[in-house]
Amino acid sequence: MVLDAVHALERVAPQPDGSTHVTVGAGIRLGALNTLLAQHGLAMRNLGDIDKQSIAGAISTGTHGTGARLGGLATQVVGARIVTATGDVVETSSTRRPELFELARLGLGSVGVLAAVTLEVVPAFRLEAREEPWALDDVLDGLDELVDGNDHFEFYWFPHTRRALTKRNNRIPDDVHQRLNPVRSFVDDELLSNGLFSLTNRVATLVPPATATINGLAARALSARRYTAPSAEVFISPRRVKFREMEYAVPRAELTGVLEEIDRWIEASGERLPFPVEVRFAAQDDLWLSTAHGRETAYVAVHQYVRLPFTRYFSAVERIVAQVEGRPHWGKIHWLDAERLGLVYPRFADAQRVRNQADPEGMFSNPYLDRVLGPVEGLERVPEAVA
Repeated sequence: MVLDAVHALERVAPQPDGSTHVTVGAGIRLGALNTLLAQHGLAMRNLGDIDKQSIAGAISTGTHGTGARLGGLATQVVGARIVTATGDVVETSSTRRPELFELARLGLGSVGVLAAVTLEVVPAFRLEAREEPWALDDVLDGLDELVDGNDHFEFYWFPHTRRALTKRNNRIPDDVHQRLNPVRSFVDDELLSNGLFSLTNRVATLVPPATATINGLAARALSARRYTAPSAEVFISPRRVKFREMEYAVPRAELTGVLEEIDRWIEASGERLPFPVEVRFAAQDDLWLSTAHGRETAYVAVHQYVRLPFTRYFSAVERIVAQVEGRPHWGKIHWLDAERLGLVYPRFADAQRVRNQADPEGMFSNPYLDRVLGPVEGLERVPEAVA
């Protein structure tokens, strides 16, 4: 099966509660899915900020957006069709093979190939976006009000400064329109966020001592903007500067301490970091392998420009978040293994059991899966290549 070829719309089924169940081929890219839903007057309840992934990859790795009352993309999945190791096509949901469904919707592809996904979507909606530079201390002091008082809140902290860019996105009536000037949009999203940002990263690579000055200038140069648009247009941002990323989910109550500890490490280490730290939020859920399982969650994503070394920085952050039982994003850089992951996921043993039952011969095993879930019982572990 070629996943990229499985991308058709199969079914649109309105539900009594006002939501709609939409079944699509698992290979559909999020950008195409958003366009398809909009054509039917529908939208995803929440999204991340990149739309290049397939829906299969996005849900299987725990992709998420931000919002204190909202979960990741996998929480919007109500059904999944998979092709198992025996070649059987199996429909799963909370009432049909529910344990298999747990790993079909968020299980790193460990129990089969996703062929189709049924999503619970909502009527299309518009968002008002407010982006403003704040002092980091003010953000942290008012964090609960900012997170709980907005439908979607996130912020970007610039290392070597105490400044942050805040983003507050809230639902508005459909008849409210305040479009961003196209010239301003191009200047902000392409020239500044991508073109100039690429240049400053190159300068920081060539002249590392200039990084702190560059970040300070960038933080002070940020200006506020406010606009309205369909939800997907607000959620998705162009990302053209290449980077490496590690993201950890931590208990929301521990966020301030984690950021302060990262800040202290940065200043003591001498590392120069031109990329901002991204912070997002999610409601707790009950998915076995969700990074937000059982706790209100804050996400701390650290980045490094692709031409700069990242291991020392990321390793330090991993040690810091380990103190608060951090959980790594399944699809981003981290160094945890099954033994350590089992300590931070209450249903980890259940996930291992279902994987062993669904794929006893290890057809879907690979070195990464064997590291993070453990080898399939009775099979020899496949060594993971060193990057």
